[in-house]
Amino acid sequence: MTCEITLFVNPAAGRGRGARAALPAASALRAAGYRVRTVVGEDAADALARARAAVADGTGALIAVGGDGLAHLALQAVAGTDTPLGLVAVGTGNDFARALGLPVRDPAAAAHLIADALKASRIREVDLGRVGERWFGTVLASGFDSRVNDRGNRMRWPAGRARYDLAMLAELAAFRPFAYRITLDDGAVREVEATLVAVGNGPSYGGGMRICPGADLADGLFDVTVVGDCGRGTLLRVFPQVYRGTHVDHPRVTVHRAARVEIAAAGVSGYADGERLAALPLTARCVPGAVRVVGP
Repeated sequence: MTCEITLFVNPAAGRGRGARAALPAASALRAAGYRVRTVVGEDAADALARARAAVADGTGALIAVGGDGLAHLALQAVAGTDTPLGLVAVGTGNDFARALGLPVRDPAAAAHLIADALKASRIREVDLGRVGERWFGTVLASGFDSRVNDRGNRMRWPAGRARYDLAMLAELAAFRPFAYRITLDDGAVREVEATLVAVGNGPSYGGGMRICPGADLADGLFDVTVVGDCGRGTLLRVFPQVYRGTHVDHPRVTVHRAARVEIAAAGVSGYADGERLAALPLTARCVPGAVRVVGP
C-alpha cells in the first residue's frame, strides 16, 4: 500500500460541510503517516477526470469527502479497480456510508477509522449496481420518489430539504400510479400498476429512508421493492414507515430479489444514489465485489 492517498472533495456538500470537513480529515490522515493529495474539480466531469487520473497514477486509496453524490462520482473512478474507496460522509443523505457502517458527519472520526483500516488492511469487497456504464452503491429509484426529485431539482426555492418537502406535496396533489413492466432475471414480464419501484443494492436512500430494508451489499442480489397502486391516503400512511423499513409489511408492498432487473414506465426517470440517470426503460445489474471499500 503506497503512503500517498487522495482526498476527493466536494466543497459544496452539505452546504459547505465538504470543504470544512476536508481539513480535519487531511490532518488525521497526515498524522497517521500518509501523504495526502487533494482533488477538487471545477465541475463533475472535471472532478471525475481528476479522480480517474489519481487512480491510474496508483494512489493508495481514494477518499471521498462529501455526500452520496460525491460517493457516486467516486464509484465511477474506482469500480472494477484495485484502488480502495474510503468515505468521509458529510453530505445530506450519506446512505452509502450508513450501509457500510461508517461514521456520518464526523470527519475526524471517519479519517481516523480509514487510516487505521488501511494500516490493518481492513478492506472488503462489496457489490455495486450498474446501469449501462454508470455504477451505483445504494438504490435505483423510480416512480413517485423520482418524480419528487425531478420537481425538486427544477425548483429554485426554498433551499435544502424543504425544497423536496414542497415537491413531495405538489406530487401528491397530482399523484397517479404508473404502468410498469418489470422483468426479474430471465423471468416473465410483470405488468403492474405501481406507485414506485426501488432497486436496492443497499437498504436506504434520501437520508435514512429504508426503502429496501433487507438489501445486503455482499449477497450478489438486489432487493426490489414494489409499492403497488395505492391512493393518496394510503401513501401518506405508508410512506412514513419507510424510515423504519416496516412499510414492506403492508399488503400493497412486495419485495423481490434478483441479480438483473429491467424496469419500464412512461414518463418516469431513474435516479441512483440520488443522481439522475435517464428516463426509463433501464436495466440494472448487480455486480458482485465490484468495489473495494475501507471500513470497520
